[in-house]
Amino acid sequence: MTDSVPITGDPRLDTLAQTLAASFGEHGCLLTAAYGELTLEVPADQLLMVLQALRDQEAFRYEQLIDLCGVDYVAYGLDEWDTSASESIFSRGVDRDPELDLDAPRRFAVVYHLLSLHYNRRLRVRVYTDTAQPVVDSVTEIWPAANWFEREAFDLFGILFKGHPDLRRILTDYGFVGHPFRKDFPLSGQVAMRYDPEQQRVIYEPVEIEPRVLVPKVRREDSRYLGRRSGEGHA
Repeated sequence: MTDSVPITGDPRLDTLAQTLAASFGEHGCLLTAAYGELTLEVPADQLLMVLQALRDQEAFRYEQLIDLCGVDYVAYGLDEWDTSASESIFSRGVDRDPELDLDAPRRFAVVYHLLSLHYNRRLRVRVYTDTAQPVVDSVTEIWPAANWFEREAFDLFGILFKGHPDLRRILTDYGFVGHPFRKDFPLSGQVAMRYDPEQQRVIYEPVEIEPRVLVPKVRREDSRYLGRRSGEGHA
């Protein structure tokens, strides 16, 4: 990584990039820059070591974990929009059913957003997981705030966090099947839940909603087509 340190044009970020490269380049980390921000990609087996150093070393001092989230890259880069227009309708929706490679390597990732209060600078850290069984180490021992963030990523993406003290669902119901933020999860869900007054309890039933694709449209209410609708010609 030392030979390909990204240049951002910001002296503070460029100095940080040089320090990151010197500290973690030999551990297989990859540093990239985009939109005035740095992203450090870390191998899964080096995650705890790197994050511990980012928090404790004087050159970094990332004391605060701002956010932790899961990412599903299976449809990353695929175009889902097309523009078409008529006299009365403007549409950007596309009814597309791509053949997604659900077993693609590097499908799932965990992203950490770090803040150094001492230096007033931020850093994004990303670690990819195994697709068949996405597991990464829990960072709750480094930043206790990661507890609920990791539960959310587990609930929505199915990413497991090894060493988490209480890894269970946090947003969906206890009987929920699947992980709703995966691209292969049906929009209508798997089961429906309702209260049965006769049994006086909550029951689960198969979903009866027929899947359909909604195409967003914009109806123009301005005067650009008034002449055409009234039969008047245009020069």
